[in-house]
Amino acid sequence: MDGVLTDGGIIYNDHGIETKIFNVKDGLGIRLLMEAGIKVGIITGRRSGALTHRCNNLNISLVFDGIKDKAAVLNSVLDMTGISAKEIAFVGDDLPDLSLMKIIGVSIAVADAHEIVREKSDMITSATGGAGAVREVCELILKAKGRWEEILERF
Repeated sequence: MDGVLTDGGIIYNDHGIETKIFNVKDGLGIRLLMEAGIKVGIITGRRSGALTHRCNNLNISLVFDGIKDKAAVLNSVLDMTGISAKEIAFVGDDLPDLSLMKIIGVSIAVADAHEIVREKSDMITSATGGAGAVREVCELILKAKGRWEEILERF
């Protein structure tokens, strides 16, 4: 989440309340995927009230936060969704993402991901985390599934 759906920055106010900035275009991309019947989930190392609110707003129910070993959560995701690991595309930005990126179908790094994450990825977005990288991935998936033109017709 941090560094993919956000630019990786964390803002704390004087009362210790955390604030994050999410890109509305990423949100629309996620909604379009879900409307096309594509499951969307989040696995993140940090817990965040801001993430909870964002996921509730987008109706993302597959949310795993406070996860130290992201690959260890994969079996739960597979059981909950009924899909195989090879059918999963995962977007990451930093070292904790590597374990999961090794075992899923398509590993994607945001443009400003750590150098090693970019090297180990199947694809690198042109956009940076929090600045449209997720939207870029959503559109690529919809195009690969042959759903993009149908979506454009709605607009």
